[in-house]
Amino acid sequence: MTVLPAAMVLALLIDRWWGEPPVRWHPVVWMGLGLDAMGRRIAPAAGQGVRPNGRLFLAGALAWTVGAGVVVLVAWVAAWALGQTPWWVQALALGVLLKPMLAWRMLRDEVRAVETALGESLAAGRERLSWLVSRDVNALDASQVRESAIESLAENLNDSVVAPLFWFAIAGLPGAALYRFANTADAMWGYRGERHGRDWTWAGKWAARADDVLSWLPARITGALLGVMGAARGLHTLPAQAGRTPSPNSGWPMAAMALALDVRLGKPGVYELHSLGRSPQADDTAQALRLAGRVVALLGAAALLWAALAWRFAP
Repeated sequence: MTVLPAAMVLALLIDRWWGEPPVRWHPVVWMGLGLDAMGRRIAPAAGQGVRPNGRLFLAGALAWTVGAGVVVLVAWVAAWALGQTPWWVQALALGVLLKPMLAWRMLRDEVRAVETALGESLAAGRERLSWLVSRDVNALDASQVRESAIESLAENLNDSVVAPLFWFAIAGLPGAALYRFANTADAMWGYRGERHGRDWTWAGKWAARADDVLSWLPARITGALLGVMGAARGLHTLPAQAGRTPSPNSGWPMAAMALALDVRLGKPGVYELHSLGRSPQADDTAQALRLAGRVVALLGAAALLWAALAWRFAP
């Protein structure tokens, strides 16, 4: 039991010191390439109208299952092979393999870059935000750009850190790899409508639901951590606030962040979180980054404590 927490600590340290591996060696990039290739075969061209289509739903479900099966099998074989080695070799190798499944440093740097660009001009802030979110940024004012960046930080704290570590703790490398595949598939396929010239209404429905299921508990853990560590006022309203978003999961960390910072966050015409809060300022972005960083540090400390206890009470 010492191997898993030790690997988690190592993965977080690698992320802190070196960040992302080169694109050509990044497993999540490989997942994306595979999903893109399958997506071109299962999703119809845009403009053909939206209607219930069981065939497209089944095609999307089958393609997702095949892709997930390949990812889990590769991860399982790697974990099995490492299982034949001394525990410290397993911990080192699993830490290296786990690292690409999480991305705290990149998330932190991208959110910080949006705030820096916004300090230069609104146009620069919008442009940089477009690297981080899928929504249309052209009509956003400065406050809305900042809101979007803080929301993305909160949501991706779950998707890129808490959930991968959660599933690694539950099911080892195959669990983390499955989650990362599901989250990547949702980002590429899980749309109600058209994206990049294709209609994902039915072809991407399975991918969206699978990500919802795998993110359900981690998202609530993330929300609780943000709320408690941020000493959020009105934390008892978190479930109601989270329920205002269309997603069953992303509202939890976003609403917790809004309550912790006492700011209003939202997507124009879709939802508004903590409507009584003030409009976020530059200092709020910095505070949000510090709060998210404390959550990551807490996860690292928890993994270190787990490793120490496992070592102490090992037979």
